[in-house]
Amino acid sequence: MTLPPLFDSHLHTPLCNHATGHPREYAQAALDAGLAGLCFTDHMPMPAWYDAGWRMRLGQLAEYVDTVRGVQAEFAGRLDVRLGLEADFHPGTERFVERLLAAHDWDYVIGSVHYIGAWGFDNPEYVAEYGERDLGGIYRHYAALVEGAARTGLFDAIGHLDLPKKFGHRDPDGSALRRVLDVVAGLDLALDFNTAGWRKPVAEAYPAPELVREAAARGIPFVLGSDAHAPGEVGFRFGDALAQIAAAGGRVVTYAGRVRRE
Repeated sequence: MTLPPLFDSHLHTPLCNHATGHPREYAQAALDAGLAGLCFTDHMPMPAWYDAGWRMRLGQLAEYVDTVRGVQAEFAGRLDVRLGLEADFHPGTERFVERLLAAHDWDYVIGSVHYIGAWGFDNPEYVAEYGERDLGGIYRHYAALVEGAARTGLFDAIGHLDLPKKFGHRDPDGSALRRVLDVVAGLDLALDFNTAGWRKPVAEAYPAPELVREAAARGIPFVLGSDAHAPGEVGFRFGDALAQIAAAGGRVVTYAGRVRRE
């Protein structure tokens, strides 16, 4: 399959404490894969009490920006390198996030939910908690948080929409996430089409094919992302992603300067 010029717009760096490889290596991997560009979206700093082991510290934010800007200059004319963040939505932290997003000129900001209350539901260390809860309730609670993220106006796209399925716990209903799609469409946001799901136990990209169809029917665009935590994951299964989006009648977009580019 011959691919059109594509961007990988969900990438991490070692500053998040769970990725490997210098950003320069990710850029080279993107070039080698025939991509037109990439956008780094490392896990943004949050208040010190929140998820501290899995993201850069506030004092490292300038280092992150400078490093990406350096790669941007190094690959100028060969690869379009952009600067973004994967931001977390956790009720009560909105002011912190808003201040941080105002501190630099970002190209793209993903809004993701990784916690239901104090439970990091996508962390393999805590997967046993799924057996203690009603699965439908998990998805309803999660969907309410994602809807809250969408309504903040802080983000360009919603990250890995159906993330609770990561370990194989699929949504037994689907209605809550369909309502989220109505909100996302009404607010003219995009969805992260995240191919990392194909590397996880669920073996399915985020969002699931039926949610891709539902999103496309609502006119919601998709931003391709590998969620790479190592250079070898850049552009992972983008051909399959494009085929799935095309089959649903969807479209792919990128962001630069927080402005959507069709």
